[in-house]
Amino acid sequence: MAALSAWFWNERFWLPHNVTWADLAQQAPGVEYPKAGHLFAALPLALGIFAMRLLFERFVASACARSLHIHPDVARRAPPNAVLEKVFTSITKSPEPRHLDGLSKQLDWEVRKVQRWFRQRRNQDKPSVHAKFCESMWRLTFYLCIFTYGFQFLWQTPWMWDTRHCWYGYPYQVMTPGLYRYYVAELAFYWSLMFSQFTDIRRKDFLAMLAHHLVTVGLISFSYANNMVRVGSLVMCVHDASDFLLEAAKLANYAKYQRLCDFLFIVFSVAFFITRLVIYPLWVLNSTMFESWAIVGPFPSWWLFNVLLLVLQVLHVIWSYLIARIAIKAVLRGKKKPFGWSSACHLSFTPVFVLPVLPSLSLASSCKS
Repeated sequence: MAALSAWFWNERFWLPHNVTWADLAQQAPGVEYPKAGHLFAALPLALGIFAMRLLFERFVASACARSLHIHPDVARRAPPNAVLEKVFTSITKSPEPRHLDGLSKQLDWEVRKVQRWFRQRRNQDKPSVHAKFCESMWRLTFYLCIFTYGFQFLWQTPWMWDTRHCWYGYPYQVMTPGLYRYYVAELAFYWSLMFSQFTDIRRKDFLAMLAHHLVTVGLISFSYANNMVRVGSLVMCVHDASDFLLEAAKLANYAKYQRLCDFLFIVFSVAFFITRLVIYPLWVLNSTMFESWAIVGPFPSWWLFNVLLLVLQVLHVIWSYLIARIAIKAVLRGKKKPFGWSSACHLSFTPVFVLPVLPSLSLASSCKS
């Protein structure tokens, strides 16, 4: 075990040349550098966020939904049937006509009755508009709060105005309480999403979302472990800037306020294009690739970090193309309802500098929706 730990925490990978973990451990009184062990605090906080979400959705979001005449659907459940349930879970959820005929003969049911059973069974697993409204309202609340906190915090930092401060003195950069809270809150939120994955209604993008959350947690932890938290905070803030707008547009869509939905989607699109295609490459990537090279110099984890951020920029271009295509089609057809691609929205517009792994996974999910 000790050998595995020593291999994983190899200083030549994680730290610049001539810097060791022992150097970072020699701290002056009142000085604290990031340590991987600090991130364990995110786990109990994630449980607290998960509990807060349950209370928020039940008492706050649900009341708001009802005030907008969005009531919980009382879906008619399919009557228990072992034969059909086995077909539904193991073979197909939408049997072809020849399969329906075979099941009809096997159960001595009319074909229409078998079709109705499968339709009811499929509807059982679909989240209601009320449930989706409550979930989006929770995400809107968190995204807006974390963006407001992050922006206010960064406004007072020198690296907000001169990104070279992300690298001056690296890696001997003090972890301030405000920066620690920002990082741990983001990390805890994504841990909480992983918890809720197993209690929410199971959706078709379950595995894709689980992979997304795992990558998110891994990369936030990665940037913390090698103390790239200053530039990491900038990346998170850039992505947080548009996410709450998407959730607000979804809420308007669920409430059937179509004009408000259209307006919010346009605002979201503009914010997305500016933050992901202009600010992110010119502000963040310029700092991580060129300013850091000049001030610190490259080392193995630096290369990995930049490769992941570059792949993310490729995803930004792909997602921007999808948004633009949907918006143009909506205008041409006179229908501005961009939320039929819920899986793409769910995967693509989260407030992270993550999902650089398996980009085809997110595209496949968007094609299915």
